[in-house]
Amino acid sequence: MDEIQRINQLRKELHEHNYRYYVLNQPTIGDQDFDFLMHELQDLEAKHPDMADPNSPTQRVGSDLNAEFRQVEHKYPMLSLANTYNEQDVADWYDSVKKGLAGEDFEVCCEMKYDGLSISLTYVDGKLTQAVTRGDGVHGDDVTANVKTIRSIPLVLTPPTTNDLFSAPSYPHEFEIRGEILMPWAVFERLNKEREKAEEPLFANPRNAASGTLKSQKSSLVASRQLDAYLYYLLGEELPAEGHYENLEVARSWGFKISEGMKKVKALQQIYDFINYWDKERKNLPVATDGIVLKVNSLRQQRSLGFTAKSPRWAIAYKFKAERVCTRLNEVTYQVGRTGAITPVANMDPVQLAGTIVKRATLNNEDFIKSFDLHIGDYVYVEKGGEIIPKIVGVDIDQRPIISQPVQFIKRCPECGTPLVRYEGEAAWYCPNDTGCPPQIKGRIEHFIARKAMNIDSLGPETIDDYYRQGLIKNIADLYKIEVQQINGDGSRTKSAQKIVNGIAASKGVPFERVVFALGIRFVGETSARLLARHFKNIDALMNAGIEELQEIEGIGEVMAKSIITYFHDEKNLEIIDRLRSYGLQMELSEAQTAQTSDKLAGQSIVISGVFAHHSRDEYKAIIEQNGGKNVGSISNKTSFILAGENMGPSKLQKAEKLGIKIMSEDEFLELIEH
Repeated sequence: MDEIQRINQLRKELHEHNYRYYVLNQPTIGDQDFDFLMHELQDLEAKHPDMADPNSPTQRVGSDLNAEFRQVEHKYPMLSLANTYNEQDVADWYDSVKKGLAGEDFEVCCEMKYDGLSISLTYVDGKLTQAVTRGDGVHGDDVTANVKTIRSIPLVLTPPTTNDLFSAPSYPHEFEIRGEILMPWAVFERLNKEREKAEEPLFANPRNAASGTLKSQKSSLVASRQLDAYLYYLLGEELPAEGHYENLEVARSWGFKISEGMKKVKALQQIYDFINYWDKERKNLPVATDGIVLKVNSLRQQRSLGFTAKSPRWAIAYKFKAERVCTRLNEVTYQVGRTGAITPVANMDPVQLAGTIVKRATLNNEDFIKSFDLHIGDYVYVEKGGEIIPKIVGVDIDQRPIISQPVQFIKRCPECGTPLVRYEGEAAWYCPNDTGCPPQIKGRIEHFIARKAMNIDSLGPETIDDYYRQGLIKNIADLYKIEVQQINGDGSRTKSAQKIVNGIAASKGVPFERVVFALGIRFVGETSARLLARHFKNIDALMNAGIEELQEIEGIGEVMAKSIITYFHDEKNLEIIDRLRSYGLQMELSEAQTAQTSDKLAGQSIVISGVFAHHSRDEYKAIIEQNGGKNVGSISNKTSFILAGENMGPSKLQKAEKLGIKIMSEDEFLELIEH
């Protein structure tokens, strides 16, 4: 067999193994064998660039290149469904369908309502050609490169096979299939644990996590997040069957992941039975669901019933009530964050809630605890609802033990014993010992190496903890004196140790504004750091700034200004900065950055919308900030103007016209900046 034949054979085998693992959940080879085949294919494709194929299994890994999303008009509009919340609403819908069909018999397809991001996939000659998000229902973002990394979505369809119901027909020349992109519970929880450890904001729920992931500009990040997909609606000119349920069964035979929970019924009571069954059983599913979707099965009857202005008359969504459980509060413990903020945590009897076992819940702060008059031993009500982070929403006072103690917020840091302080206007208590409290020290180092700070991606929280315990690092400056021989163990880790040392050295080129953010000054976020760097232009001017000068900068309030002054009056911090300067970190704006800085947009709030020809959206955001402007995400009467590219969303355009907001083209904006 020559190498060209081997490439084709490997592609076929790997597509089949992906299907068996991610769709059927019936793998026939181990991970190591799969990886071996994948590496063989990658090597052969590298030798034969003329054999490049956008639907090769090797394209699943994604790319690190940034890619702006192009807006695409849907061939068939993606309308939302009307929602119901009780059985009476379902009965009313059922009666309206019966009336709309003039008493004609009809069947209803009952399906799970998956809580993810809607997607539309187009296939031509059995190959995935385009993946588009719902967007505003008329236009969506082309996310094809990202969707190709999702293993449960076939890049190339499998030949039709015979199943128990019928001999499956072949797929049409062109068709569209819609579904939901999801992040499984297990992946979501792992991701949030990683983010919590890195003190990054947690995703609120799997839907937000899936949406944020799919909108990433790097498909390699999407590939690493292990998204899943369930498909639930087939569209096209030459569909294989007249029934919606039957079409999905055929699509299953083509290689698509279709829910096993789908059921066709003929009576209202059967719909109720389906709802009641899944209201309980959904807790055992690997992905998030928030209801049931009911669809008239016949496509002919669907066309007869038609649409309202916003939704189809032949389908409706039943939403489950937010799940709530009652469990016992056993203890309140306290966590110390990177900035010294103290977060109380409720430790409870383990209980199942919305697909996971819950035994801890955040209590936010002291005021939150007092609002419930919490006692140890209380039976508390816990919800997730739309939020994935479990939260206490009530107390069953009737079950309170006769002898119980109210929860008293601690007065000293649980890690270093320093008396806590509460800053004016802040709900949290803080440990002020930011240079001597171990969680704060390690947290500040982890913050320093983060992607949006110094971007030392060869290090991680576990490594930082290990180096701290060994005494190799006690602050961020110590990173720059690490040598290979100190971290290569018995000599077997020289290559990884060299990578770490090289990564630390490379960070010396990170621009000044990110150095300011990396310092970890309490209350100074990424945007505030940029504002400070561009206003003061070097570290010495920032260090010597007074409170009034700091507060003159838009976005810098009194609390942040006091925190900045406190930071630069600490001798330990000044010593660290001197060391960082001596190691070669950027302590001032570059000449190029300084030359680009102006106040042409000072005081203006600008919304960016659409796709641009000359610069990316991120580049335009940077240009706005360099010229004193402020980037805002939504349109309001405070918006100065909209920087609009091609395919600006119709909803934004409508709102801008309603509020009389000026719309500025890309060329007009560049002319404004350049003159």
